[in-house]
Amino acid sequence: MEITTERKKIHPQKFMMWVAIGSMSMAFAGLTSGYIVRQAQGNWRYYHLPAAFWYSTIAIVISSATMHFTVKAFKNREMPRFRMLITTTLILGILFGVLQYAGFYQLYHQLQQIVMNGEAQNQSATVRVNGNPSESFLFVIAGLHLVHLFGGIIALLFVFFRAFRTRVKVYNATGLEIAATYWHFVDILWVYLFVFFLANQ
Repeated sequence: MEITTERKKIHPQKFMMWVAIGSMSMAFAGLTSGYIVRQAQGNWRYYHLPAAFWYSTIAIVISSATMHFTVKAFKNREMPRFRMLITTTLILGILFGVLQYAGFYQLYHQLQQIVMNGEAQNQSATVRVNGNPSESFLFVIAGLHLVHLFGGIIALLFVFFRAFRTRVKVYNATGLEIAATYWHFVDILWVYLFVFFLANQ
């Protein structure tokens, strides 16, 4: 008896998502590698991570878990549970975004305070040196991360409004799976950056 197997093909949109994730991962790997190399050359301002980053990490990890169960609920056609879970994920995602903004805002002022303290201790300095490379690297990485976070929240909002807008007639999970994959990527990306900043503060 001859058994034939059909090769499972990946959805084109999912494939494009994975290509994009690969590209973004390489970009952040390059930036963090450059961060380490430049830090080793000296003239570097060190900082302490604000508590908001710890709380935001908890929020994004929990939201990633709820997103996983959101997809499962949709595939099982448990629509009330699906709507409850996507709502929870969205709330946690927005909370994560607010905490991230608060954390980077506090970090910015912390670095500015370091500059002011340095000037107060060196009254003979006639020229203020701005644009320390530590700030440049830190906020380029932060800016790119926040752009990706904004995209993730937009994806969650799209899924949320779609879940409550109309009655589901076709249970096609492709769009939801793509949004979930991207949100998991945002989660993993932030955990990576959090550990990286923690190790290099």
